[in-house]
Amino acid sequence: MITIRDITDFLEGIAPQGYQESYDNSGLITGQASWNCTGVLISLDATEEVILEAASRGVNLVVAHHPVIFKGLKKLNGNSYVEKAVIAAIKNDVAIYAIHTNLDNIKDGVSGKMASLLGLENVRVLEEKTGTLSKLYTYVPVAQKGKVLQALFDAGAGRLGNYSECSFSVAGTGTFKANDEAQPFVGKIGERHLEEEVKIEVILPGLLERKVVRALKQSHPYEEVAYELIRIANPNPEIGSGAIGELAEPLEEGVFLTRLKEVFNLRVIRHTPFTGKPVKRVALCGGAGSFLISTALGAGADIFITGDVKYHEFFDAEGKMVIADIGHFESEQFTIDMLYDILLKKFPTFAVLKSGVKTNPVQYFI
Repeated sequence: MITIRDITDFLEGIAPQGYQESYDNSGLITGQASWNCTGVLISLDATEEVILEAASRGVNLVVAHHPVIFKGLKKLNGNSYVEKAVIAAIKNDVAIYAIHTNLDNIKDGVSGKMASLLGLENVRVLEEKTGTLSKLYTYVPVAQKGKVLQALFDAGAGRLGNYSECSFSVAGTGTFKANDEAQPFVGKIGERHLEEEVKIEVILPGLLERKVVRALKQSHPYEEVAYELIRIANPNPEIGSGAIGELAEPLEEGVFLTRLKEVFNLRVIRHTPFTGKPVKRVALCGGAGSFLISTALGAGADIFITGDVKYHEFFDAEGKMVIADIGHFESEQFTIDMLYDILLKKFPTFAVLKSGVKTNPVQYFI
């Protein structure tokens, strides 16, 4: 039997909660992780209608991109759409799990999905996060170097962009003297011992520190393992906001916007005046991404695609690129397909469903 925890642990292995923004509320919002899971319904928003849809279709877990609760609730009277959704979830024993900015902030997340739909090449994170990487230093007898390195790699250390099993090592001599209570791997009690060792250095995601250190201690031959673990300021190329890539062939601005409308099934695009230059480099951010306008400019983007751009923020294009506001919902709508594919691949015989409720609160009168 699959539990709620089985589903959420798998999703957090892809988009760890530690990568969400400080204002966010990703994770399990209602329900209990220990419940047996009868199925998953995927939606962009966890509204009351979506919760009731889940109950009617016999599933007890809603995986939504947007958290239905962003801040504390003081009352549950059903006087807001948030309260109505929470009450419906509690009444029907439906768990709500949100996977929001942590999914935004991984390379192959929401913005990466947008880039894929547009056929962009050489896609990378637009604004890489800092403070998410750590570095481990340890000292190993020469003969055990391979075993310890492999354990560190298996635990997730040593990955840099498109490369894995990255490390640096240098030979040296370690010294130690074991006391009467020690059980030394090498050397004698009460005598200083000199051992030819290798200093190993590996970079790892900060969220994996405990796992990597545990792997180090389990694979290391010494009774007491010497190591140093520090956070580093290097930007993480795998984690951050937005995405940027290139079209295989440049397109005239109007032609590109027509293609954008077709791919995202748009009725309207709000945009700045054309610059007269062809579109080659495309930056984008799912949801509300106007905070990345200057970053997109600095990266040499010809167009920046996002949602929720305010009037005065359009001026920030400075006539150097086109800002295209396609709408918040519209930019994130294919997140449902992405999560569906991810879950179905992992749980191919399990009930994974897409919501039929269109939760977009914005309508257009044309």
